[in-house]
Amino acid sequence: MNSIDDLPPLREVLRAHDLQARKSLGQNFLLDLNLTARIARAAGPLEDATVIEIGPGPGGLTRALLALGARRVIAIERDRRTLAALTDIAARYPERLEIVEGDALTVDPRPLLGDDGPVRIVANLPYNIATPLLVSWLTIEPWPPWYDRMVLMFQREVAERIVAPPGSKTYGRLSVLAQWRTVPRILFDISPKAFVPPPKVTSTVVEFVPRGEPEPCDRVLLERVTEAAFGQRRKMLRQSLKSLEVDPVRLLAEASIDETARAETIPVSAYVALARALKAATA
Repeated sequence: MNSIDDLPPLREVLRAHDLQARKSLGQNFLLDLNLTARIARAAGPLEDATVIEIGPGPGGLTRALLALGARRVIAIERDRRTLAALTDIAARYPERLEIVEGDALTVDPRPLLGDDGPVRIVANLPYNIATPLLVSWLTIEPWPPWYDRMVLMFQREVAERIVAPPGSKTYGRLSVLAQWRTVPRILFDISPKAFVPPPKVTSTVVEFVPRGEPEPCDRVLLERVTEAAFGQRRKMLRQSLKSLEVDPVRLLAEASIDETARAETIPVSAYVALARALKAATA
């Protein structure tokens, strides 16, 4: 028996189902159930929650979520090899685990959600789709979104970009988008040794709490101005913003930003102001 339930240890599950992580799917299986339980606990009280999990693999985090009381887990998995192992978990927790075979980049979980209780996204994200998935959840319309919290695992360098402050070398488009619509914070790191196979990098768990009322601006235009600014981050904004095809000096003046500033030095609120100025200039 292990520390969270009476199902077999994950290493036995891998052997029983002949499962090996595939690099092409960005898989690194987290087998320490104490660590998966720590991630699940970071998602807050789960008793009334529906949890969306992406890439459950052999089900270590799935088991932790269910053992810690999640009312319902919707596990989205594209690797058919893992479905038998997940089905064993579903049998242990009747009517609480729904397995969805499909690509998380294209599966919309909203039709599967009920009307009661909070919804959370909790996942050890496959490295190769982690950033596109995050951006898709940050750009949901309308806002606030259908989830009330995300607890996600990334490569450490991605996590650092997400929470980076202005002036940091890692501050960029992802920082602005994440910090505009959510309050992200790093929770803890996980050593490569905890995974099979061990990745070459440290992993980091990040919490995202949606802002109820982000500073208002057109999200598409915010993405445009950040793309232009950080696309040439070493140049002054009066140069890098020329790709917007609107007089950059005028835009910067409207947004009360020094035209000699560079992309990594201005805060999220300044990018919001730029997006507003661009909307006014192109109306």
